[in-house]
Amino acid sequence: MKDLVEVIAKALVKNPEQVSVTVVEEDNSTVLELRVASDDMGKIIGKQGRIAKAVRTVVKAAATRENKKVTVEIV
Repeated sequence: MKDLVEVIAKALVKNPEQVSVTVVEEDNSTVLELRVASDDMGKIIGKQGRIAKAVRTVVKAAATRENKKVTVEIV
């Protein structure tokens, strides 16, 4: 999942070298914390959060196929 989020984020931003994804394991779920440069924050979130929602939907679909619960947080 981490690689999936990283690939999507790097394709969207202007500074792909500043993209980092941290995996945080919680009770029965995994949280992926996505960090990007402050200049690229708007590109990741998108108008009215549409791109962020799309990224979360893709990750959720991939996680469902593996019977896992994964959420994406943009930090």
